[in-house]
Amino acid sequence: MLAQIIYAIFHFREYLFPLLQTLGNWSYVLIFAIIFMETGLVVFPFLPGESLIFFTSTIAAVKGSVLDIKVLVVVFFLAALIGDTVNFEIGRHLKQLPFFEKHLTEAKLQTGIRFYKRHGGKTVIFGRFIPFIRTFVPLISGTIGMHPHQFAFFNVIGVLLWVIVGSAVGYFFGQVPFVQEHFSQIFIAIALCALVPAMLMAIINFLKRRKENQMR
Repeated sequence: MLAQIIYAIFHFREYLFPLLQTLGNWSYVLIFAIIFMETGLVVFPFLPGESLIFFTSTIAAVKGSVLDIKVLVVVFFLAALIGDTVNFEIGRHLKQLPFFEKHLTEAKLQTGIRFYKRHGGKTVIFGRFIPFIRTFVPLISGTIGMHPHQFAFFNVIGVLLWVIVGSAVGYFFGQVPFVQEHFSQIFIAIALCALVPAMLMAIINFLKRRKENQMR
């Protein structure tokens, strides 16, 4: 049983490719939902955004694939853009809740506003490329009061770059024989690398809390 599970993990393309073929156009709906949830719902930062873009773009490069790279790019873009917008609006309304009114003091709010005046655009654009972080950037942008038009402008740029780079790399490598032969292993490596920022943040927060407890 364990051997079968390990085999399935390292050869999952043998299972997923036929699954996508069976789903047909519903594959796009599933892809949209996953990317939207990762970016639009703050409770799903662990979902595989980059990995999914790379994987599906690679599949689209295979002859006879049900996935079309042009349709995928549109799906990627709309899912991420709508997800970020929803997340931003959630942030705008969260700050009105009693909990946030209590903990988001005027001093903290002004600090956030000053930071976003200086680095807001860069944060929105480049934060999109950092797993886990990209889920919280729209939320924080809305919470500290970043202007919706300003957020929308930089967000479109960030999402567009993210989609173009991810899908282009995936589609290009999908035509390379070595990648096709070792696809599952490469996908797993990318997924693990995407988890590194989240793991580092968790370790830093743990060490910070432990240090604070020792100082008490």
